Amino acid sequence: MTRTYDLAVFGSGFAGSLIAMIAKRQGYSVVLLERGKHPRVVIGESSTPLANLLLEELATRYDLPAIRPLAKWGSWQRAYPQVACGLKRGFTFYHHELSIEDMPDPDHRRQLLVAASPHDEIADTHWYRADFDALLVKEAQLLGVDYLDEVQLANFIEGESEVSFEGTRAGEKLSYRARFVVDATGPRSFLYRALHIPELSLPNYPATQALYSHFSGVGRPESIRSHEAYEKPPYPPEDAAVHHVFDGGWIWVLRFNNGITSAGVAATEDASTRLNLSEGEQAWYSLLKLIPSLREQFATARAVQPFTFIPQLTFMSGQVTGRRWAMLPSSAGFVDPLLSTGFPLTLLGVSRLAEILAGDWNSERFQMELQSYAHQTMSELLATARLIAALYVNMNNFPVFKSLSLLYFVAASYSETARRLNKPYLAKSFLLHDHPVFDVTSRALIDRAMRLVSDEESAHLSQEILRAIEPFDVAGLSNPDRRSWYPVVAEDLLRSAEKVESNRAEIEALLQSCGFYHSR
Repeated sequence: MTRTYDLAVFGSGFAGSLIAMIAKRQGYSVVLLERGKHPRVVIGESSTPLANLLLEELATRYDLPAIRPLAKWGSWQRAYPQVACGLKRGFTFYHHELSIEDMPDPDHRRQLLVAASPHDEIADTHWYRADFDALLVKEAQLLGVDYLDEVQLANFIEGESEVSFEGTRAGEKLSYRARFVVDATGPRSFLYRALHIPELSLPNYPATQALYSHFSGVGRPESIRSHEAYEKPPYPPEDAAVHHVFDGGWIWVLRFNNGITSAGVAATEDASTRLNLSEGEQAWYSLLKLIPSLREQFATARAVQPFTFIPQLTFMSGQVTGRRWAMLPSSAGFVDPLLSTGFPLTLLGVSRLAEILAGDWNSERFQMELQSYAHQTMSELLATARLIAALYVNMNNFPVFKSLSLLYFVAASYSETARRLNKPYLAKSFLLHDHPVFDVTSRALIDRAMRLVSDEESAHLSQEILRAIEPFDVAGLSNPDRRSWYPVVAEDLLRSAEKVESNRAEIEALLQSCGFYHSR
């Protein structure tokens, strides 16, 4: 028997389950097919303010009350205390020279701390994907989505009015038809392979590799390099997405509240070869020996998952949509986890695709909207790659690395503010990449950062970045007096009201409504 649905979703990670739930809420028949089985461990774990806002918007617009509490640390803990996650108050960066002991750093020259929330209640989270993805699959089933796991898909055929495909499960042959298919199976996805789609290279981007695992027993440094005695950081530095940056690569450390810590390293191919990352666990502990502070932190740690080595980290599909199918951004491409860009990129794609399915499926505009979706998806991936390529080039030029990072944080905070003010037209794209001023300026600055040859050029570029971001800065990121520690301060946003076509009264109302002044 051939089963027929309005929508088939391949892949039951959080995004696949989310688009399946949204389609079901719109009255469509939906099947969600998964190659593996939940719970399962995957990476892609660190959320951001923009990602959480997008999740909240989707939950509100498409009547998904079970999902809404997951948009903030406080509401998550009250609604789902059994679902593991980590507290993320911001982004913490440390710069290291391998094999050299870290020295006191009172001027924060080797640090960058960017707060994302003023307190824990409305903080971001690290998603422990084994629990998080399983929860969303369960919620999709409760809404009436048909779900099958351990399905091996094959024989995908795209027709004028529907697609057909087959699969097997426990030795049984399955046959399906659907009016539309969403591929949420991740980089080098099922449709990429089934349709023999070519892979595109990311312009000027270095070849990168990664090695990672999950650990128990990771220590927690309680001070930021011994300077809290007279200067308090904007948040506990370990309650964050922690990045340890070195020449050619970086290490992430993400803590969950179940005693597990996600940690891994991403590096250029040259650095990976020097560090022998392909050797797995042995390479990981050899790398820790080169960074004394991390060696101490992981002294009693134990890997609770096998180490995974990824020989090619980046990916971009040569095609994102067809007549009757679309890839989510997480399947269309992947750049790097350095700035936690994966979640907002994917959730923007879910939001756009949901609007197309809701308003244009049966209209003459459908194909045009799909093409627009494909163009936006690829453009945002390329914009992300441009910035991260420049960050890799400058990992051993930390002043420039920090300045370039501010391009991301300014664009993200501006976009979040515009959306919270119900003015999304001010920030239509990720990283403001299609903004007529910000895009042109940031491209020029990133291009210069790729070919710096002197300390003087580096200093000039850092100053120019501060001047360039000021018209879009609603978070005090262009204030040099902050010395690389950036708290969340209400007055920064209040003073910036005109930048987002607003006034102080509107900003004050926004701060009240989003829980900024929550008593601790």
